[in-house]
Amino acid sequence: MNVIDLSVDQPIAALASPPGGSARGIVRISGKQIQNVLAGWFKPQDVDAWNSAKSASSHPGMVHLNGQTRQMKIPVQVLLWPNRRSYTGQPLIELHLPGSPCLLEAVLNEAYRHGARHARPGEFTLRAFLAGKLDLLQAEAVLGVIDAHDQAELETALAQLAGGISANLSSLRRDLLELLADLEAGLDFVEEDIEFVSRKDVIDRLTQSRQFVDGLVRQAVERMQSRVRPQVVLAGLPNAGKSTLFNKLAGSNSALVSTDRGTTRDFLTRAVNWNGLTFDLIDTAGWEDDARGIAADAQQQRITQLNRADLVIWCTSASLSETERAIDDELLMTQQNKSSSIIRLITKSDLVPLTLTSNETKESISSPLDTVRISAVSEAGLIGLEDALRQHFGKSHGRSSQWLGMTSARCRETLELLTNALERSERAARVPTVGDELIAVDLRDALDHLGVILGVIYTDDILDRVFSKFCIGK
Repeated sequence: MNVIDLSVDQPIAALASPPGGSARGIVRISGKQIQNVLAGWFKPQDVDAWNSAKSASSHPGMVHLNGQTRQMKIPVQVLLWPNRRSYTGQPLIELHLPGSPCLLEAVLNEAYRHGARHARPGEFTLRAFLAGKLDLLQAEAVLGVIDAHDQAELETALAQLAGGISANLSSLRRDLLELLADLEAGLDFVEEDIEFVSRKDVIDRLTQSRQFVDGLVRQAVERMQSRVRPQVVLAGLPNAGKSTLFNKLAGSNSALVSTDRGTTRDFLTRAVNWNGLTFDLIDTAGWEDDARGIAADAQQQRITQLNRADLVIWCTSASLSETERAIDDELLMTQQNKSSSIIRLITKSDLVPLTLTSNETKESISSPLDTVRISAVSEAGLIGLEDALRQHFGKSHGRSSQWLGMTSARCRETLELLTNALERSERAARVPTVGDELIAVDLRDALDHLGVILGVIYTDDILDRVFSKFCIGK
């Protein structure tokens, strides 16, 4: 385990833009007396403005770098925050220049030669936390924004970064501190029989606080569980267009496509990110009742995948005969009896203009189904499928959570300890013979756990677990 160096005086430097070539690259430097780090090799156009800068300002100029054969002069734009009003809460410089990896490496080496050291992962955000610019929840949200895989994760991270959950927990902490102050004030005047807060008020405030934290514990558990992508299984009769749809959504030709029935003899799985929807897509063998040998194994695998599915996309070919439609309806109804999470697709709609029979209407199914007509080849109807998927995921996975996954993992145990402390304090308050001093003991314990979540109370171990997950330069 790395030991976090909490010293923030020495300047640190790192590449703040993505690695690789680009039109512009950014080198970030933070610490005390950072203008000295650039002394001698950065030549500002306006020297007086550079030397007298008291607030955030931009300074064009040239950096002088020693090449193998001659000195190089590179145009650069230097953004300077000379005071605490920066991201890190200390003087900070960003050098914006052409994004050549070799050039950026040369600039970093020059900064190291002039007193800066190489920044560790997350050290810029760590300094922002230590300076009080961010609390620990918001610091984790910075990483959440960087690592977000879809729009929902990004919105959760941005909400946490904006301080939504922090504000609620800080408000809870203030309420508990005020309650503790009332209890301890009463203890100071116990002989005068002065009551600063009634026992009923104590119970009510503790109950409200515990209920609020209980909700956060449930959210933390749900957030950790929801990190698993939903399982979406394609099912239906043979030659229903499942493999063609699989290839379209997966963005590959992994599934073998043929007009022959029973081409798929195994199941295929791909992690899909389709138009911002993230899920595991599974293509199964077509439905056959009298299958033997390898085909029988494929049917068993199909049953296993259907039993695990969060959502079944039932593919019905528009070219089915009347007999095949009846079989398809019957199998669909059988599957619906096992799972209510089904979307029905009428596939190959570009080949045959299908008029739904009475057996295919929603009224003939025991509960309403989303029915969408598509052609995976011409892409007709895919918008309807996307809308149906968004509606389903919105119902089954859309419970709003204020917690990022990594925050849930870090805080879940502490939240439970906080809940236990509030429960003990509440139980003590409900016993008339118990004195306020015993209620205050458990209340102080609750405040300590709340301080750990917010980062008011922290250890090197906690900071190491949080900031070691960052990349360098953030």
